[in-house]
Amino acid sequence: MRIVKILLAALLALAACVAAFPYLAPATATRLALDLERSRAGLTRKEITLPSGLRYVYLEGGQGEPLMLLHGFAADKDNFTRISAHLTSRYRVVIPDHIGFGESSHLPDADYRAQAQAERLHALAQALGIGKIHLGGSSMGGQIALAYAARFPGEVASLWLIGTAGIWSAPKSELARLVLEQGRNPLIARNEEEFAQTVEFVMSDPPFVPRPILDVMAQERIRNVALANHIFRQIAADSLEQRIAGMQVPALIVWGEHDRAVHVGTAQVLHRLMPRSRVIVMPGIGHLPMMERPRQSASDYLAFRASLDKN
Repeated sequence: MRIVKILLAALLALAACVAAFPYLAPATATRLALDLERSRAGLTRKEITLPSGLRYVYLEGGQGEPLMLLHGFAADKDNFTRISAHLTSRYRVVIPDHIGFGESSHLPDADYRAQAQAERLHALAQALGIGKIHLGGSSMGGQIALAYAARFPGEVASLWLIGTAGIWSAPKSELARLVLEQGRNPLIARNEEEFAQTVEFVMSDPPFVPRPILDVMAQERIRNVALANHIFRQIAADSLEQRIAGMQVPALIVWGEHDRAVHVGTAQVLHRLMPRSRVIVMPGIGHLPMMERPRQSASDYLAFRASLDKN
């Protein structure tokens, strides 16, 4: 009985240490948490400098047809880490930080509109030996994926569009109203508290992340507020509708029912523009289905890809 009590006390002490670790060493805890998530997903952090001098940092893992996943505004490559655990067994998954975000090059005065970013990503794909590609994108990443398909139509096999931006005839979202009517952008965080509010804004059912780790994650955003404002002004003025009307690339359009950043009504606008598309609206979910419901989102995508293989 005494041994059992000692073991129980030791386990309780260990649990207390684990729970306290993010508060005692938040930077180390954040790095270890990211490394663990990436390892579970079969992803490895890599980097490459293109002939243009641009430096891309990206995650890569798996084998099979290449699938490039593109994060949204005010985000980074790890937005797709958790869902990749369900994808790397089927595909070669590549998840870059866009230029201007995360660990990739930050250019203060560059063109950050969707086509410019798409052309940079095309150069990245070529450098990685990727020809025809399947693209997935969240929010701004979906906007860039659409621009890539419009610019290089013969090189995109399919599109996975998650809460995609860049369709301005759609109903105005809460984000659009806040920016237009109040001049306030909840996606741009100037301090740790605002970053925590950003997380609440973009997700209805976010995964649990201890606040000290959120505060560490906030630092890259806080350092780059001026650049974020510059990028947002450019992408907010870049509508894709004329370029994608009638696009024949097969597309899975996914939206969270409670998306506050890009109105869920945009899904049907996209569907009308793209005759080979299908729509899934996920109940109870916000702007980031791949983070809020990674298993379900991956299952829907795998079913979509399987349907393409049958055609």
